[in-house]
Amino acid sequence: TPYPQWPYCRKRCSYCNFNTYVVPAVDEAAVRACLLREAQTLLRLGRVHSVTSVFFGGGTPSLASPHTVGAVLEAVAGAAHLPAGAEVTLEANPSSASASRLAGFRAAGVNRLSIGVQSLDDAELRLLGREHTAEEARKAVEGARGLFPGRTSIDLLFGLPGQSRDAWAPRLEGALGLCDDHVSLYQLTLERGTALAAQVRGGALPTPPQDLLADVYHTARTVLVAAGFRHYEVSNFARKGAISTHNLSYWRADQYIGVGPGAHGRFVPRAEGGRSREARVQTLEPVAWMREVQSQGHGTRSRAVLSPLEQLEELLSLGLRTDEGVTHERWERFSPQLSLQDVFGAPGEARALQQQGWLVLDGGGLRCTWAGLAVLDSLLPDLLWQLQRV
Repeated sequence: TPYPQWPYCRKRCSYCNFNTYVVPAVDEAAVRACLLREAQTLLRLGRVHSVTSVFFGGGTPSLASPHTVGAVLEAVAGAAHLPAGAEVTLEANPSSASASRLAGFRAAGVNRLSIGVQSLDDAELRLLGREHTAEEARKAVEGARGLFPGRTSIDLLFGLPGQSRDAWAPRLEGALGLCDDHVSLYQLTLERGTALAAQVRGGALPTPPQDLLADVYHTARTVLVAAGFRHYEVSNFARKGAISTHNLSYWRADQYIGVGPGAHGRFVPRAEGGRSREARVQTLEPVAWMREVQSQGHGTRSRAVLSPLEQLEELLSLGLRTDEGVTHERWERFSPQLSLQDVFGAPGEARALQQQGWLVLDGGGLRCTWAGLAVLDSLLPDLLWQLQRV
């Protein structure tokens, strides 16, 4: 799975601490040439035969031209087999998602759109520093659903300062009236160094209480499941088979190749004789990244071979986020010697968590109950500690 990143935004949102850049002008031809070169270099380095999905993330990839997106897809198809039906997702902001632009992306090969709606309330959008209104978001989603029927996803945030319990369910139902294929639901995190965190820390905005966050998440799950959605991952809900292949491959700990400034990857560099999976991060700053790609074909800033234990820790932390959990077969691929039963079936933390109703270990594998999924972050340290001891 190649994961190309477009690092530029028109404006920085008040809650964002991603590797994004707001610049007066972007030399798109130069960035495009580097994305193509890095994609080809890394796909060859990993001796990738076939690609299951491509995901254009960012930044704001909908600010790139359809020509750039099409050129990256051609480069991927030139270096590895890109099946005709492979999922190709583009993240889009409502403010750069006009009907003609979206039609251009579709013609370039995009077949799934993920729209950063975040909220359908103008006051909340202003608080978040978004550059679109609720009405613009509605128009963008309607346009997207006409072009990508059944393959449109919306992102929504909850846990905003001052969020009301009572307004949440009708808001969510309103959003479903707009898009009922796929919903990604994220709790707003107050990241250090962001404008929103500074306002909350300074007392200008209230911190949402923990019990309200739990309530809002629980309400969302209830509303979405009642509407026929499968809660297939902690933050992701899909209806009628609209599950994202890319998302699932990431949580199943498949290999993926990060392309572009600050992109992360996990793959085996077979062309260098590598036998073990590496964690890679590309150079963060776009101009420095471009210099490196131009001189050596890729801008990998750090690479580390993942030990067998680190790979199992990742498999566990990612897999337990899904409703299928970690299957016996997938665990065995990473751990042929020690089965899930060997590690988590013995007396210890995992057994206690099962008795408390948070976890299930059975013929399917190890997974969270719904109650466990909601508090996964508090369960993981115990499970990782049990894994490390074994």
